[in-house]
Amino acid sequence: VQLQASGGGLVQAGGSLRLSCVASGRTFSRLGMGWIRQAPGKEREFVATKDGSGGLTSYANSVKGRFTISRDNAKNTVYLQMNDLRLDDTAAYYCAASERPIGFGVNEYDYWGQGTLVTVSS
Repeated sequence: VQLQASGGGLVQAGGSLRLSCVASGRTFSRLGMGWIRQAPGKEREFVATKDGSGGLTSYANSVKGRFTISRDNAKNTVYLQMNDLRLDDTAAYYCAASERPIGFGVNEYDYWGQGTLVTVSS
């Protein structure tokens, strides 16, 4: 599975960004998809996940109510809409795919894309 993430950038606190990730190499609807982030000097942190059918979703407590994960199986794409961004959201955001129906933790992902950097400024 190949994953190509995009959409990162520099944004002011309180602003919004939408990340996209296009997958190839497998039947997309059979993959659990997720977003994981890694801030400088910190370990990777689970952000959000959605199952293949789109019926199950889970978020880290730190992003609940601000971030929304969605997927378009026809386009082999998963999105992360990020609103009300905070300084501590600054991180490299990784798109990841799991052979499991859904991945609730960092260690449950089998395939990783390159990170896209999100920088939130004051």
